Amino acid sequence: MKIEFKKVDRNFNEVKAVSRVTLEITPTTFVALVGPSGAGKSTLLKMINGLQTPDAGIVLLDDEDVALKPKAMLRRRIGYVFQSIGLFPHLTVSENIAIGPRLQKERVSEERMSELLQLLELEPGIWNRMPHELSGGQQQRVGIARALANKPQLLLMDEPFGALDPVTRAALGTRVKTLHQSLGLTTIMVTHDMTEALLLADRVLVMDRGSVVADEKPSALLSGKGGPKAQELVEVPRQQAEKLANVR
Repeated sequence: MKIEFKKVDRNFNEVKAVSRVTLEITPTTFVALVGPSGAGKSTLLKMINGLQTPDAGIVLLDDEDVALKPKAMLRRRIGYVFQSIGLFPHLTVSENIAIGPRLQKERVSEERMSELLQLLELEPGIWNRMPHELSGGQQQRVGIARALANKPQLLLMDEPFGALDPVTRAALGTRVKTLHQSLGLTTIMVTHDMTEALLLADRVLVMDRGSVVADEKPSALLSGKGGPKAQELVEVPRQQAEKLANVR
């Protein structure tokens, strides 16, 4: 799925959360949106599926204006993974995964449910468990399975691994990258972690004060490109790698 932003603005009172953003994301690309808190990353992401509305400019999905599409029809093509996971505590795992299709008056077959659990490396016996009975990593895997239930073309993730321990975070990041490739998805992930962005994404967009200040491949960022703000973020994993190399 192709995504285009054309001179997009979004304001909250006197704060310009997104400012004159123009860019295009080609189908099957994995894009990481990075930058400091308040840079506009999540706001930009949410304008793709209509959770936020531009004050100026347009957002296009496959050349169609998002603002003109019925929200239910728009979101059937988009999977969304929340930062806070957002599972319904009173629903079982299978009921949580099936909630999107159910709202569209559709049913997730047992075959599809088994496929989703296998894709996210969750054991079949987890179907009837409640969210509170799961680990944080299992909950987020269920959240991703829910996002994929409608077989979307586009996957949006807003700080999806922020609450996970480092080992679980790394494993789940690798799994998402594999799913992105095997399912032919276009994936956009908001993250504060530049290491994560460099390891998972094909393309890294650095935001600062509502603007995209760098748009580079990970290899270009590591070679020093992207400008001061991007290099400030890259310097963190670079220094960590150097310190680890010198540990005795």
